[in-house]
Amino acid sequence: MTHTPLKTFILGTLRRNGPMTFERYMALCLYHPEHGYYTQGRERTGVEGDYFTSPDLHPVFARLVARQAAEMWNAMRGPRPFTWVEMGAGRGLFASDFLGWSASALPEFFAALEYVAIEPGADQRQRIEARLANAGVGNKVRLLANLEELAPVTGCFFSNELVDAFPVNVVTRTGGRLKEIYVTAEGDDLREKTGPISDPAVAAYVARYAHELEEGHRMEANRHAHTWIQSVAAKLRQGFVLTIDYGDVANRLYTVDRPRGTLLAYHGHTADEDYFTAPGETDLTAHVNFTALIDAGNAEGLDLAGFTTQEKFLLALGEATQFSDVYDADQTEAEMLNARLKLKRLISPEGMGNIFKVLVQQRGISKPELTGWKFERQKAGARS
Repeated sequence: MTHTPLKTFILGTLRRNGPMTFERYMALCLYHPEHGYYTQGRERTGVEGDYFTSPDLHPVFARLVARQAAEMWNAMRGPRPFTWVEMGAGRGLFASDFLGWSASALPEFFAALEYVAIEPGADQRQRIEARLANAGVGNKVRLLANLEELAPVTGCFFSNELVDAFPVNVVTRTGGRLKEIYVTAEGDDLREKTGPISDPAVAAYVARYAHELEEGHRMEANRHAHTWIQSVAAKLRQGFVLTIDYGDVANRLYTVDRPRGTLLAYHGHTADEDYFTAPGETDLTAHVNFTALIDAGNAEGLDLAGFTTQEKFLLALGEATQFSDVYDADQTEAEMLNARLKLKRLISPEGMGNIFKVLVQQRGISKPELTGWKFERQKAGARS
């Protein structure tokens, strides 16, 4: 595919206005109102999409997160309502599994629960609505297009693979100086070129988190993550922010073994660095700098409550019930084996279990000791 509708639009914009930052290009690719990857209603995840998320693999992911949510509710002394805000609700799989299982396994928590699902694409919201109606939990959910539509709440803001999809500035060091990556038009093709740093805030980000960027290496500056945390904090009266995504803290993310940074394009379950062939039809993503999220949260009155890997988080939550949540009633031995294999993919330290990190921030709760971070507390206690 050489010309998507969005590529035609971007080429026209570049010919009129000249080069744009990669951040601007990525924003158009993902969020253009008509032709953006996340707004045009295409299937993004699962077999028919471009990648798998944890909710695609097995309902046990949502079930264990629901256990953590109920514990959060108890730590807050059972507010009614307890509002669970899922940002980037995708196909509605997580919401359907979370609510359906909570209704039967955690009825007191379910009775107090108000579920808000935020998804920018209108077509996607219609699909979510239909899925939740079919699951019998549609009356429990409010669907919104953006965070601005939500009044301040008491509860938890949850996201899974959201922050990695925020547009990023791409920076490199050449000739000893910081340069930024821009997108330009060459005939009917899109190309990248280096140019001056577009905003002092980009240089400040590099200085704070990757000041030793090597000559010829590149990195991503996700400034939208800071803005997002500010917006979330403004909507949270009391409660938690639970963020699950691939990435790491800054000193493990910006290292010499990542000379090209972490930016990738996903299409048809294949990842590469072809950012320009099919804009609007390809997902663009970069690893999350969790140090920046923690710093931004602190500035907005959100305290760090825990940071761990998905492996340790899910193992801690499943330990008490010996992972019985992975099974459904009346399953055959073959089905149970398949469920265990799906769980193994979620927690494997060689894959999703270690690549994905789990961050919880909180406001207004005195030293909550949540089960999901049990192993991190034990490790910290062993060191002290």
